[in-house]
Amino acid sequence: MSELKRSVLPFTSIVGLEHLKLALILNGVNPRIGGVLISGPKGTGKTTVVRALADLLPEVDVVDDCRFGCNPSRKEFLCAECLARMKSSKELKSHKRKMRVVNLPLSTTEDRLIGALDIEKVLQEGIQALRPGILAEAHQNVLYVDEINLLPDHLVDDLLDAAATEVNVIEREGISISHPADFVLIGTMNPEEGELRPQLLDRFPLHVAVDSNFTIEQRMDLVRRNLSFEIDPERFLHEWSEEQASLRERIVQAKGILKEVVLPEHSLRAIAMACDALEVDGVRPDIIISKTAITRAALEGRKEVALDDMKIASQLTLSHRTRRGGLLDPPSSTDIDQAITKAVNITQKSDKRKSPTEVPPSKEETGRRSSGGSFGRQSSFATKGSGDGKKKRRGK
Repeated sequence: MSELKRSVLPFTSIVGLEHLKLALILNGVNPRIGGVLISGPKGTGKTTVVRALADLLPEVDVVDDCRFGCNPSRKEFLCAECLARMKSSKELKSHKRKMRVVNLPLSTTEDRLIGALDIEKVLQEGIQALRPGILAEAHQNVLYVDEINLLPDHLVDDLLDAAATEVNVIEREGISISHPADFVLIGTMNPEEGELRPQLLDRFPLHVAVDSNFTIEQRMDLVRRNLSFEIDPERFLHEWSEEQASLRERIVQAKGILKEVVLPEHSLRAIAMACDALEVDGVRPDIIISKTAITRAALEGRKEVALDDMKIASQLTLSHRTRRGGLLDPPSSTDIDQAITKAVNITQKSDKRKSPTEVPPSKEETGRRSSGGSFGRQSSFATKGSGDGKKKRRGK
């Protein structure tokens, strides 16, 4: 059955939630960022914003008549059918299509998620016997999971495998068939209903925590717009069409200059120093901050990353990251800003350090240094945060 289409509030008409809207727009400009986790109490507009994103998503290249929506420019991620066609004709005809939001319901079965195989047809027809699942539909699209913290564990495992490898593998009765599954993963959750598995939490590049702290004026504005939209959706959509078109054009322009944006060496060093000082687990955050900062610069029409881009990227990337092997809570917003600002100040000086724990030589210092400096792992950044330096609480 085809999915029913319904009118959705225009993205630009949504009141507040600026950080969330920015995180979604950045993923629209650069799908290689990979997605965003949205956490917050019920009734804060999380799902509404995600659904509204669909109207702004850009176009992507897709191979003609490909069941999996392969991108002809990514030869290493072509399905078996496209590879066979390329070997026979040496050319893959393609067209452009708009990205869309693919929904993953909590009631989904494993066969519906990864796809199902007809064993008899596999032996006779090969990949033609595969009935594509949601992961196939999500390739080069946005995969949206509402209440992702309630997703069954066996589906989480399949989602993790596909997100890590960008390939979906279906194995049944000793037969294995695979296809590309590169998607932007967007999940929403209410922390009151349960936590997210650490493995899945780490797979979300960006995170935004929303709340219901709207001002009185914002609440009134929000009600007015919702009532107006419900009374006459077509008229409301028309009233916001110019703002939608303007933002859509801004996204297209940002995509156009994305490859030209430069991340200076001193900025890259500052990102690495800040992550090291905050004791963030792994190096994935360094990569994501860099991608996000570059994308934000492109969105602002600049071709070089600035401090403001790095601050915003760091806030979006580090607010949900575990630290010191999971013993510390994620860093606070203040700690993140201070860390990246201090790192930039250090890297811009002529006396650059290889790491934040390396202290410049001093005439007065003669003994061997045995602990971190004021910007090292012994600093307040490693002992303070949303948990005020306390060990992360673990469930009983």
